[in-house]
Amino acid sequence: MAQRFYISIDDLTRARGEHASLSFTGDSPASLAAALQAALREPALWQRWRDLQDDPDEVDPSTGATDPSASVTGELVDSRGELVVTTSLPHAIVKHRLDLLAGRSWTLRDVKGA
Repeated sequence: MAQRFYISIDDLTRARGEHASLSFTGDSPASLAAALQAALREPALWQRWRDLQDDPDEVDPSTGATDPSASVTGELVDSRGELVVTTSLPHAIVKHRLDLLAGRSWTLRDVKGA
């Protein structure tokens, strides 16, 4: 069952993950939306993160789940980045991918059925 996640980012210049090789590097809500959409649809970001772990073979493969139909839109509203994520992936997966890309600089504002 698909859900819609409403996410706000107050300062896009601070929206960076802990690992530079995995982090978002753009400067607009649309570019973050594109990066997150790719991270939800394809396993490449997760695989790069997995390879950085002390024992990649011990990483739970279910954390690498993808949703080929995931969609993310982004726009600037009142100087704040607003993302709308529509996916069948659970919150934990969305959170992990967004943390990799943007660190902890985002806020989940609402979740609704899609």
